[in-house]
Amino acid sequence: MTSDHLLPRNATRLVKVGTTSIGAGNPIVIQSMCATSTRNIELTSKQIQALSDAGAGLVRLAVDSRKDAEAALEIAARVDANLCIDLQENWRLAQVLAPGVAKIRYNPGHLHHHERSLDWQEKVRRIASWAAEGDTALRVGVNCGSVDPAMKEAWPADDSISPMVTSALEHAEFLDSIGFDRYVVSLKDSDPNLVIEANRRFASQRPEIPLHLGVTEAGLPPDGIVKTRIAFEQLISRGIGDTIRVSLTLPNPQKSQEVTAGRKILEDIAQGRVRSVVHYQGGGPNIISCPSCSRVENEAFVELAQQVKQLSQQFSQHDITIAVMGCRVNGPGETDDADLGLWCAPSFVNLKRGSESLGAFPYDQILDRLQQEIEALIGQRGSIQ
Repeated sequence: MTSDHLLPRNATRLVKVGTTSIGAGNPIVIQSMCATSTRNIELTSKQIQALSDAGAGLVRLAVDSRKDAEAALEIAARVDANLCIDLQENWRLAQVLAPGVAKIRYNPGHLHHHERSLDWQEKVRRIASWAAEGDTALRVGVNCGSVDPAMKEAWPADDSISPMVTSALEHAEFLDSIGFDRYVVSLKDSDPNLVIEANRRFASQRPEIPLHLGVTEAGLPPDGIVKTRIAFEQLISRGIGDTIRVSLTLPNPQKSQEVTAGRKILEDIAQGRVRSVVHYQGGGPNIISCPSCSRVENEAFVELAQQVKQLSQQFSQHDITIAVMGCRVNGPGETDDADLGLWCAPSFVNLKRGSESLGAFPYDQILDRLQQEIEALIGQRGSIQ
């Protein structure tokens, strides 16, 4: 049990999510996400129970298809936990899911992928209508790797924060305008400094809206916990944040570590046991890896992320960012800003240098090729200097 009464809190409005309450001074809700396949009903139900037992007040499931949605509804009928559904491009699945789950998260950037003849306002109007009819809450989840294309075009390429904040504000304003206020907003990046700045900007303009905090693709522990801790300390100590997730790259049986890490961070902040770091400086290799979830098509992704981290240690004097992503949904876009990026398919790994594709390689060959690219990148930087 964390000492939530010791934490400063913004006066946000109440959002009911199943049996839990977010905002309005209620205890900060810790979330996690299942890494099992949503269609594996038995295994996913067990993982939900394990996350709930660890203290998760909300558990998220990825849903990409009608079969996923049907499985999620069956899971929801079996478990007592509050379930949040993570919609991807198939936004119409909200109609199927809303009556049976506590919350639905949609990504403004993903609304542009299906049915482009409909504008995003009409899609959100329908999602909100289904949510209202199904007595479920929404999360507007803005993510650094999939920002609304129109927003990205409206701002300079070196400004990644303004498109995220503007998109979140735009969707919040629209939901309010149609009379739907049962929603939470999140603004996530893999850089804790950007997470801090984006959430501070949003909260300064809409302090009444509950915020879900997290550093996306924080990576492997302990580094991922440190990145997340920095962001949470700087935001929660200012009263910003009503619900959190520590997103870590972990094997399936260890997913509850996300919850225990979140509880520890909240307890430390409440007791004043915080780091004196205001600005996160990540010298040396920076490994960005997504939290394992049900979209991962090969569980070897987690081991690969660990191997990449180990490989990078021999280049400890060089500032290199390597992104390791576990699926085709987030992998292609969310590796673009890294020096080198890997995104994993069922039987091969796609390798990128920035936004340029370098080809696909078997799992047992990718590390050798990655090392070659790291050495080439370091050599190129040395010749430029």
